[in-house]
Amino acid sequence: MSNKDEFYTKLKVQLEDTTKFPADYLYKFIVPTTENQVTEVEDIFDKTGAVIKTKKSKTGKYVSVSIMLKLKNSDEVISYYKKAEKIKGIISL
Repeated sequence: MSNKDEFYTKLKVQLEDTTKFPADYLYKFIVPTTENQVTEVEDIFDKTGAVIKTKKSKTGKYVSVSIMLKLKNSDEVISYYKKAEKIKGIISL
C-alpha cells in the first residue's frame, strides 16, 4: 500500500468517525501561481455549488484556495482530493 493509499484509508476512517454526512466540508489548498493552477482547482469544483475563496500570498508566488462544499459521504470527500492531487505543485492543508 502506498503512502497516499494509507493516507486516504486513514482519512476515510477519521471522516466517518467525526462527520455526519451529508455535511459541509472545507478543502484548503496552496498552489503556485507559475501556471494556471488556481483555475485548475476551480475547474474541479465547477458546477458543484462550492463556495471558493482565493487569497494571494504576500510575494504573489502562491495562492491559498479555500473551498466549502456540501458532500454526501467520505468517498466523495476523498474523490476531490484525488482529483486535486494531480495539479502541479498543489499542497493540501
